[in-house]
Amino acid sequence: MPAASDDVAATDGRPVLLLLHGGGPGVDAESNWASVRSRLSAGFRCLAPDLLGFGTQIAGSAGIEGPRAWARARARQVLDLLDREGLERVHLVGNSAAGGAAALALLSMAPDRIERAVVMGGAGTGPLPPAVPFYDDPTRESMRATLGRLVADGGVHGDLLDELAELRLRQALRPGAEQAFRSMFADVDGPPPIDLTRITTPVLALHGECDRVSPVEVSERLVDSLPDARLKVVAGTGHWIHVDRPDEFCSLVGEFLIS
Repeated sequence: MPAASDDVAATDGRPVLLLLHGGGPGVDAESNWASVRSRLSAGFRCLAPDLLGFGTQIAGSAGIEGPRAWARARARQVLDLLDREGLERVHLVGNSAAGGAAALALLSMAPDRIERAVVMGGAGTGPLPPAVPFYDDPTRESMRATLGRLVADGGVHGDLLDELAELRLRQALRPGAEQAFRSMFADVDGPPPIDLTRITTPVLALHGECDRVSPVEVSERLVDSLPDARLKVVAGTGHWIHVDRPDEFCSLVGEFLIS
């Protein structure tokens, strides 16, 4: 792997990569990135925080309403993390409607802090879902079905999905988790939308060919709006590209970030 530039290099010489997880019920950073973090860590120093409203960050997130406000709050959370770590400039991967939307907000708010960015599954730029996932029927079966929609073929990942369903059910039923999650989908005006045409950071948008959560057209529109972006549709994958094709995912991310 080529040497990192000074502004994104960790103390051990690896570039720093910030991993922002997706926004499904009960998600946390550790479980979201488990399939790829060890691979990515071979070439990058990876930071993967729980985002506001999830995992260890449920408390203290009250009062945020609507997807735009949540994206900006998470971008500010990430900036605080970078400041605490003494990191001036990093690479970024943002997954779906939580991490991806936070990534776009961060690129708009503080473009000088991000060298290159990868966003996944449309980065939350599609329409709000017609119903809030899972919480109208908060059972293990509902969680398992919710997770099954994220991969191209649930039969291939049956054991993993069963394990994750147990973990994420427990986390989704923590005090405050439902209230925070529902507020992420609140149809409110909130702050103004991000002006994508002013984001000049190089961006790679990854989208699964078989994505059942967000159609490929969402990422096509996103890339058309960004001044310096490219789209890669990954064959045979669903919304969770990094689970369906972990090796290909890591190769695509690594090649783009160090090119």
